[in-house]
Parts: sequence; C-alpha cells; structure tokens
Amino acid sequence: MAEFTLELNEDQQTVREWIHGFAADVMRPAAAEWDEREETPWPVIQEAAKIGLYSLDFYAQQYFDPTGLGIPVTMEELFWGDAGIGLSIVGTGLAAVGVLANGTEEQVGTWIPQMYGDANDVKVAAFCSSEPDAGSDVSAMRTRAVYDEAKDEWVLNGTKTWATNGGIANVHVVVAVVDPELGSKGHASFIVPPNTPGLSQGQKFKKHGIRASHTAEVVLEDVRIPGHCLLGGKEKLDERLARARERAKTGGERVRNAAMATFEASRPAVGAQAVGIARAAFEVALDYAKTRVQFGRPIIDNQGVAFQLADMRTQIDAARLLVWRASWMATAGKPFTSAEGSMSKLYAGEVAKSVTAQAMQILGGNGFTREYPVERMHRDAAIYTIFEGTSEIQRLVIARTLSGMSIR
Repeated sequence: MAEFTLELNEDQQTVREWIHGFAADVMRPAAAEWDEREETPWPVIQEAAKIGLYSLDFYAQQYFDPTGLGIPVTMEELFWGDAGIGLSIVGTGLAAVGVLANGTEEQVGTWIPQMYGDANDVKVAAFCSSEPDAGSDVSAMRTRAVYDEAKDEWVLNGTKTWATNGGIANVHVVVAVVDPELGSKGHASFIVPPNTPGLSQGQKFKKHGIRASHTAEVVLEDVRIPGHCLLGGKEKLDERLARARERAKTGGERVRNAAMATFEASRPAVGAQAVGIARAAFEVALDYAKTRVQFGRPIIDNQGVAFQLADMRTQIDAARLLVWRASWMATAGKPFTSAEGSMSKLYAGEVAKSVTAQAMQILGGNGFTREYPVERMHRDAAIYTIFEGTSEIQRLVIARTLSGMSIR
C-alpha cells in the first residue's frame, strides 16, 4: 500500500504533461466546434486512440496506480481541455468500471477490450442505469431481466435514459431488476453485446452543456443475451439474492447494489473532472484580470476582483485535496467511513459551478459571449451538481454515513 502523498512522482508528472499537451493542442482548438455541432467528436477520440490516450492499456495503468492518483490526474487534465470532448473520451470508462466492479476476470478480459476498439476502429461503451422514473431513486427501477433457464438466456425489457454513448455504443452495460420484491437489492448488471437484436436508441437529448458528449435513451425490447453476460455469474447472483431475502426477513449485513458499486468507485474521478473545469475557468479569469484595463489600471488591482480570484483558487485546491484523498483511500482499500467519495464529488461539483460563474462575472460582458470559453465552461459545470448523484443525494449519503441513521 502506497503512502499518501501530495507530490506526484516522475512518471505521474510525465503523464500529466503528456495529457496536458493533448488537451491544449488537440482538444481546446476543437472544443467550440463540437459544442456547436452537439455530436460525438470521433476524429478527436481517434487522435486520442492513436497516441494511446484512448485505450484499455492506458486506463488500466492509471486505474492500478498504487497511489490512486493516476485517474484523478488524467481526468483533471482532460477536462481542463474541454468537458464535452473529455466526457466523450472517458465516458466508456463508466461502463468499464461497471464490469470491473461486478464482473469475473474472464468477463473483464472479454468485454472491456471491445469497449475501446483500436486506433483504426475506435469504439465506445455505455453504462445504462437511470430510467425516466428512476434516477436518484434506484429502487424505482423497472427494467426487468428474466432468466430463461431452458435456453440459458436473460431477457431484458425496459427503457434507460441519460445514458452516455447510449445507442451508439459497441457494448452496453445494463442494470436491471431480477427480483422486484427486494427493491434495489434485487438488481444485477448485464452485458449487451454488439448488434444484439432488440436494443435501440431512443431520444437523443439536446443539452445545456457537455454537448459534445452523446446522451440518449436506450430502449430494450425482448433483448436476449447469453447467460454468461450476467456480470459476476448466476451462482454469485443467486447467493447474493438469498442473502438479501434473509436480511429482508431478519435484518443483517448490507448487500451491495450493482449500480451503486459502480457509482461509489467513480465519484472521486467525477470530482476530478469538475476540478479540471474549475481550474480552466480560473486561469482564463486570472489572465483576463491581469490584462483588462479599466480606469487606467488592470482590474486585478481592485481588491474586489483580486479577493474573488484568491477564493476561487483556494476552493479549487481544497476540492483537489478531497478528490486525491478519496482516490488514495479507494486504492488503499480504506473504507469511506465518512463518505469521503461523496464528499469529493459534492464539493468539487459545487466549486466548478461557482468558480465558472465567478469567472464569467470577472470577464463581464465578454464572459457572456462565445468568443471566450468561460460561458461554455459554466454550462458544462452545471451537470456536476446533477449527474452521478445530485448534490442533495451526496449530502444524504454523507449524513447517513456520519449518523448511521436512515435520514430521508
């Protein structure tokens, strides 16, 4: 287990500089165009694949960094470049984490490579959990998975929503109900292989921000998948359901929910994305304040602006520290006894939203135009208090963890 440190080693610094160069030279020049087009930036993803930045090997290397800082450093630099394009590049990772969190070694080796493809034929993957009536309330999920024992197949029916890469993905990871009586404990995760009949894209959403990232509904109509596409396998599922049923009768150990396992693992990484957006907006505001002259002097000479920038930078650094702590704890196997993962995502998301708003204010009228990137950054930041658990849900998780009570 690596000791917690705030100093990146030489390899981590090299990786950070490499990603930063890609973000500055490739992502930023393309950001405004793909935001306007509201389309997946396939050429940029392919460029990332060509240099190994969009690949299973790279993300596995960062995921297994013994310090836990590989993923947050990667996320911060990519999202410093642009959040919409960044999410298009890393969106596959949520599905990959879903397989890592719940799948067998064989499933990990079989399906995660197919999520990325290669530099000549890039692919993406989608993690499908939310539904029209089941977002934060995962217990309201209605998508059903029924086992056909005679054919050793699972049959999936339902509609998923807010799925990054939904419908255009090569591989979909779908969370579905296998035992409705157990509520959220009766869920399981499934792989839907490429070109499986019955899966289709529903509505594609036109969004306020992160517009270069594809977000859509996924419709499942009598989707039949082989039994081995149940993540973790049937035996493991049956054991988990049996424990959940026993606990429902008598009380006892907590049974892990498939979707929540994925979100718990990804929250610090999402926090790191928010830090990257906030840092980008701060840097634009700082440069602008040093060069924008009003009343005969740069506006940073005014305490009202200077103090605002001081607070922005302090908040960004504090958010990064929370993210790094949670990332290290997760890698070191230390339990989130105070919901540290939720803390990191909550605070970083709120900071991204407030810092980008302050950056717009410092730029004045220019900040409100698309000639400067802060208005796009502000639109992008808004989602970070909403997706992968709203700020209110994060506070609920933290409060429940601290108190040990079922706060509603």
